[in-house]
Amino acid sequence: MQIFDKLNLPKFKKGEVWLVGAGPGDPRLLTIFALYALSEANIIIYDALVSDEILSLSTRNATLVYAGKRGGKPSHSQENISELVIKYALEGKKVLRLKGGDPYVFARGAEESFKLNENKISYRVIPGITSSIGGMASASIPATSRNTNSCILFLTGHNSNGEMPDDIDWAAVSKIPVVVMYMALKHLPVIIKRLILEGKKKDEPIAIIQDATLISQKVLESKLNNISKDIEKYNIRSPAIVVLGPVVDLRSKLIENVIKDAIT
Repeated sequence: MQIFDKLNLPKFKKGEVWLVGAGPGDPRLLTIFALYALSEANIIIYDALVSDEILSLSTRNATLVYAGKRGGKPSHSQENISELVIKYALEGKKVLRLKGGDPYVFARGAEESFKLNENKISYRVIPGITSSIGGMASASIPATSRNTNSCILFLTGHNSNGEMPDDIDWAAVSKIPVVVMYMALKHLPVIIKRLILEGKKKDEPIAIIQDATLISQKVLESKLNNISKDIEKYNIRSPAIVVLGPVVDLRSKLIENVIKDAIT
């Protein structure tokens, strides 16, 4: 592409690994750097949430290797994925490790980077739009607003074993005005009980954004004490982002004149 020439992008060398964020789902939200990496790589090791539309942007002779990382579901082990990445790099391939969202936000990119360091393999990290920020914007829910919050908290709803994290201070979480949760649907009823127990109001506004930024996106708005019932009523499923706090109430005002297309 002519635009690549104008940006003085680095050469993707044989034996290198590029950890790349594929963004929240919509191919139009890929960064130029990510698109360039797709056009240069000859091995692409990708996670479950990377769409076929994004993979179709790769060069024709690229080998696609499915890594299948989905929380709480049968997946390749992290060790196995790192071994695959290292194997192809040592074979002199240009290895693209493609992750949904951003590779360093709840994506275990740091763990893979440590393994590359241990094996003296050169790598590059290319950021991507996170599923939380991209999803909230596409749903007309601002991450921050001057009249609602001056801070925001991001947390994951499960650990590497698919269980609820045991290292979260829920008393502290309950005091944060806006909380965004990744991979939280499975344990959301328990999380809600903990938050209410620690002082969150039962009528706190909450939203679930399913399939963020995609044509299939669904946005459910509710209250903290009603959300579990509404999730079943409206058949909300993973992958989904949970947003808790007063910014959710701004959606009804902001969405009025938003241009309606695949990512609104």
